[in-house]
Amino acid sequence: MTDLTTPETGSLEAQPTRASRPSAPAGPGSTAPGSRPRRRRSAESRRRLVALTMLAPALLGLVVFFAYPLVASVFYSFTRYNQLQEPQFVGLLNYRFLFTQDPQIWPAVVNTAWFVVILVPVRIVCGLLVAGLLSRAKTATGFWRTLFYLPALVPPVASVVAFVFLFNPGTGPVNQILKFFGIDGPLWFNDPAWSKPSLVIMGVWVMGDIMIIFLASLLDVPRDLYEAASLDGANGVQQVRHITLPTIAPVIGFAAVTGVIAALQYFTEAAVASGVASGKATIGGGTAAQLGYPGTSLLTYTELLYQHGFANFQFGYASAMAVVLFVVTAIVLVFTMRRISVFRPEADQ
Repeated sequence: MTDLTTPETGSLEAQPTRASRPSAPAGPGSTAPGSRPRRRRSAESRRRLVALTMLAPALLGLVVFFAYPLVASVFYSFTRYNQLQEPQFVGLLNYRFLFTQDPQIWPAVVNTAWFVVILVPVRIVCGLLVAGLLSRAKTATGFWRTLFYLPALVPPVASVVAFVFLFNPGTGPVNQILKFFGIDGPLWFNDPAWSKPSLVIMGVWVMGDIMIIFLASLLDVPRDLYEAASLDGANGVQQVRHITLPTIAPVIGFAAVTGVIAALQYFTEAAVASGVASGKATIGGGTAAQLGYPGTSLLTYTELLYQHGFANFQFGYASAMAVVLFVVTAIVLVFTMRRISVFRPEADQ
């Protein structure tokens, strides 16, 4: 205890010094030293639970519609299964028949590869050219954009039926116009040499899906870059090469990847064109169907898979084909993404 006296207050009563003041006991509202980490962990657990709850529908759909079918396909690929009897384990017999004995598999693989190599680049180039023209349009821009996008809204089956009629070698308007100019038109969908190019022409007609994406990316390129390049003396070709293409490269890469995946699964257009052109509008394994007509020129891998699975009820063999298609698609996808620089890390470019 000390006795303090100051000129302003006079004598003060003895007060305890700071060092001698007793510490206040912990009240009921105070926080223990170890409670804060526990509360933080509890809050993190609640946040994770909320996030998992929000993701539950998507995760459930992923398991039901992707993971389970994939695992089931791998299992059935090692069996003989027709949905009428219990699966019988046959080991690698389905894969051995697929790679060495099936006479239709290699024509189907070649046709599918043809669509990957030809159809995908042609659609990308044509879609990019049309998008470039529309991005420079000054009048009636909405009309022209709608006109070029509308064919993409037509169902694939209707598009194929319409094109088979238009390219009919005897009565189709296309050959009639060519005949007016003294040109003998080909047989189109009835000629093995022209059947796949005919589908490519149709694929270009329905390119509105990728054209609209290219158009959006082109309109998003900063105008300042073109103005600066013009001041530096760059012509139109140089601007496209050094400004436009590098800027929209991610969009082109996206179109290439999705186009390759779609081409590997090319089914509806080829199957419908074969049935309609042959006059036997039956898809799959009907007795009147001519698979891949004309000849085997339109026989794709997925069409053959459908034939074995849903027409011949060879679900074990069809599952083996599906597994091989999945593996090939994954390999092609990884290779494509590694070859396209926009999908690689900046350190590797």
